[in-house]
Amino acid sequence: MKLTLTCGVFLVGITTINVGNAFTVPSCSQKKVGAARNIALQLSTSIVQDEGITKEREEQKKALMGLFGSRKRSVDPVLACPDTKEPLSIKTKGTILGGDTSTGVQVSLESTEKTYIGRTNTYYNLLESVDDTQETDNSNSVLRNLQVFIPPPLRSAVMNDDGYIPMRDLFTSPSVSFAYERGWRQAFVAAGFPGPDKEFEMVQEYFQSATQGPNPTTVVDMSCATGLFTRRLTKSNEYDRVIGCDYSDSMLTEARRRIRADRDLSKQRKTSLDLVRCDVARIPMRSESIDALHAGAAMHCWPDLDSALSEIYRVLKPGGKYFATTFLSDYFSMAQTADGKQNNVQQQAFQLFDSIDELKDMIIKAGFEESKVQIDLIGRACVVIRAEK
Repeated sequence: MKLTLTCGVFLVGITTINVGNAFTVPSCSQKKVGAARNIALQLSTSIVQDEGITKEREEQKKALMGLFGSRKRSVDPVLACPDTKEPLSIKTKGTILGGDTSTGVQVSLESTEKTYIGRTNTYYNLLESVDDTQETDNSNSVLRNLQVFIPPPLRSAVMNDDGYIPMRDLFTSPSVSFAYERGWRQAFVAAGFPGPDKEFEMVQEYFQSATQGPNPTTVVDMSCATGLFTRRLTKSNEYDRVIGCDYSDSMLTEARRRIRADRDLSKQRKTSLDLVRCDVARIPMRSESIDALHAGAAMHCWPDLDSALSEIYRVLKPGGKYFATTFLSDYFSMAQTADGKQNNVQQQAFQLFDSIDELKDMIIKAGFEESKVQIDLIGRACVVIRAEK
């Protein structure tokens, strides 16, 4: 409570002083009156400062919670169970001490049958529910954490898993996550990719008509890897919410590290940013909830392309935009091993697209109208896909 000088009682020595013009000061020197007023001012200032600190901490807490608001249960307007597509209710656990937001807050995302977890300062794991995780044997869990260090030809035998998928395996490696923005992505220029800055200009231009208007807009960066375009989409401040999605835990961990290190992202902005671990063939989002979806240099890494493209069509709103880049097979077919021999196509960790027409047929099969699909070839093997629902 803020104190004022118009009313109040203070003890100065053994003399009681009523401060204010409406009262008289009996048997007290002017110096003591002045001292009393100084004490009142100091107390008032201290209390106001405390109130300011408390308000600041509340604002930090509110900013951290983003769409979740308070620790009460709420329903996310976009995220859903990856299997049933039922909307997920959100519950937060834990408190923020001293206004420190670096540790984040634990989050539970619940449907009627399943519960998923995550943290606001890492990512939300919508790939595996809590029940699925608990059913995994501890020893097998250890093996899965170590599988990136096992040579691929031996992995199926060691893991006792006939469903080994090289496309997923490659990008779960921490070494690839570390290298992705340290030379890996830059090498795509050999295929004709114009570079991240130019690519992002193309994305922004195509998304513009789908993300204008009075309603809140949500943009997804699918297979976001280390967040190269997730960060750009967020910093543009043109969208209300950006969701970066990837199958790889190590990619999302590196993406969050880079987000924290980006000073521009720490500034006040209108765009909220979430990272979600998921499978593009089972997108954990409501139908017709997304305004635009970007998938940069990603489609050739998706094991189940038909399901993935159908899911993308499902989550887009009517008039929503899909922008993607990928490679033609010519780029991969020329890749050679260290001894100069060509790689066996079946052993490569990528889908191979022989032509633009093949890709266009896939997009149309997913539900997009042919008249709203445009596919261009840049350079030797860079394919740019634009499709509107």
